[in-house]
Amino acid sequence: MNENSTIGIVTDSASQIPRALADQLDVTVVPIVVAIDGTEYREGVDLDPDDFWARIVGGVLPEVTTSQPSPGAIAEIYRSLEKRGITEIVSVHVGADVSGTVNSAMLAADTVDAKVIVVDSGTASFGVAACVWEAAAVRDAGASAEAVADRARAFGLHVATTFILQALEFARAGGRIDTTGLSAGPDEPIMVLGGVGTRLEVTGEGRTIDELCEHMADSMLAGGVPIRAAVSLADDATLPFTVGIEERLRASDLVVEMVRYRVGPSIAAHTGPGTAGGFWWPVS
Repeated sequence: MNENSTIGIVTDSASQIPRALADQLDVTVVPIVVAIDGTEYREGVDLDPDDFWARIVGGVLPEVTTSQPSPGAIAEIYRSLEKRGITEIVSVHVGADVSGTVNSAMLAADTVDAKVIVVDSGTASFGVAACVWEAAAVRDAGASAEAVADRARAFGLHVATTFILQALEFARAGGRIDTTGLSAGPDEPIMVLGGVGTRLEVTGEGRTIDELCEHMADSMLAGGVPIRAAVSLADDATLPFTVGIEERLRASDLVVEMVRYRVGPSIAAHTGPGTAGGFWWPVS
């Protein structure tokens, strides 16, 4: 953060932003609440991706639900920033069409002294982190809080995703992703989903890791412009997909920067094991 800035940036853990990147950008993360078989945990505090995936073994799928942070929990984060001398806060969150976090943040904003601008990113998962990343760059260049918020809000329209689902029972139970027409039977090809924000459609299919990685990497590079990319790693079985996509992206001169992120509990609860893919956006 620009050492002269008094603007803080907050997001939620559904952004899947890696801790190292959040620290680098000086972004504060509010944990999403994840319940596993009725026991509640705070993502990134007392439940990390490894803990979560260790529970998804042997084909026995626990009941997993998520809920947005309470206004009180978010207000506590805002107050911690106030103690650091922060007077303005830009709070960037997962789209309101899939989560109530934006509403909780608005309620929290009314309880603190700092000026808080709540941003509905219009996207989900690492798409939110991409908006946060862009917002931090604008802040560090000396922009006003309003300009930082405007950039985060608008940037969601430029962040695209491509991914596969292999545990459709998770997605159907979660209800956040339309799985109509998708099949993951042993004799069926795996469908690739893609889109911008939370608007998704089937973009292709494949039967092998190479075919699927090729399609997803090609989707990221199809625009022919310089990009930043984020490639996911969910459970251990998805590592070949992660590596396959990364290798293809590294071979392209269009990829200016690439990060790897873990699919954590708040997203995995709605996608399940075997999820692979990533996000990309043009370099501004």
